Order: sequence, then C-alpha cells, then structure tokens
Amino acid sequence: MLDWHQINTVFLDMDGTLLDLHFDNHFWLKHVPLRYAEKNGLTTQQALDELIPRFQAIEGSMNWYCVDFWSRELDLNIALLKAEIKHLIQIHPYVIEFLETLEKAGKRRVLVTNAHQKSLALKMKSTPLADLLDKVICAHDLGLPKEEVQFWHKLHELESYEVQRTLLIDDNLTALGSAQKYGIKHLLAIYKPDSQGAKKEVGAFQAIQSFKEIMPTL
Repeated sequence: MLDWHQINTVFLDMDGTLLDLHFDNHFWLKHVPLRYAEKNGLTTQQALDELIPRFQAIEGSMNWYCVDFWSRELDLNIALLKAEIKHLIQIHPYVIEFLETLEKAGKRRVLVTNAHQKSLALKMKSTPLADLLDKVICAHDLGLPKEEVQFWHKLHELESYEVQRTLLIDDNLTALGSAQKYGIKHLLAIYKPDSQGAKKEVGAFQAIQSFKEIMPTL
C-alpha cells in the first residue's frame, strides 16, 4: 500500500485517526445535549433536535471546531464539559507502535489537526501522543480548516515539506480531497474513525482498518 522509501514526512490527523472518534461523537451527540437540556428545561431529545441543525449548518468551518464559539453559542463551558468525560479519550490500536516505528525509520511525524487549542491541550494531557510527535500544528493558528486547499499552502509557513514525499492520514475525506488538490501525493483514509461506529465509506481513497497494516519495516 505504501512505499516508505518515497515518504519523508507523515501528516497525522488526531480525532478519528490517532484517537478514537467515539469520544467526540459521544460528546456532541450525548453529553452536550444532556447538559444543554438541563440548562434549558428540555428533554435530551428536544435538545438534540435543536442542536443537530445548528451543528450541521457550520460543519467543516473553523467555527465548527471552535470550543470558544460553541461556549458562546450554547452558553455552556464546552472545555469544562469535555474534561468531564476525558476518561473516554482513547488512542486507536497500534498508534503508539506506529509512531515509535516512524521515528526509528527517520520519518518526520507532524500532527495536523482542526481541533481547537483547548481540545488539543486536553487530549495531549490525557494521552502519550505529545512525546511521540515531532511537531503539532493546529488549524486555528492558521485561521483555516484542513478542508480548504489554501490551508496546505499556509502550512508551509510552519512546516517545510515536499508534496511528493508527504503522506497524510486522515478520517476527514474533505480534508484528504483538499490535500490531494494541493498536490500531496500519498493519502490514506480511516475505515473506522469511531471504534463503536460502522465502517466508513471512503470513496476513491485507499484506507486502513489499523495502523498495523502500514507499519514501516526497519
């Protein structure tokens, strides 16, 4: 699937790629509606019916990923609510071994995430990922989400990389599409971003069930 001799840099998404998306799905579809319902005298179903269209209206935008935006919009402390269920933050199988092997193979490991800085800080604190990465880049620092082709251009301001020798692994198909348009050669999707969800349809992209499938041979 991959010729590691042709790859110098590995861009890695966080939520759904390195980390189980179950945390995020549970947070937005269960925990936030629960707390919103409590605050506004609604049933959880009424809260969900109100929230889902609001989520969908800005999905994929910078605000969609912004903790501060949703804190203002919903009058809830989103960062605090995330910390309430931090025990659900889990790394996908073989991620640690994969990142350690990349280092031994001399590959640069760069986390490239749309997650807000507050979410990123919680997940770095709750997992060993920080010590397994060469650099962490947050889309909020660039002002553009990965879904925008211009994001990959602006990324060069923070990280020097050759598009022909870079691999992006991401569960976000729109982000993979924008990277492909920009010229990043090696692209992989994730079949099961949420370990408790259904297998994802990935279209024309190659995808993996587990990082074990693409472990570099030393």
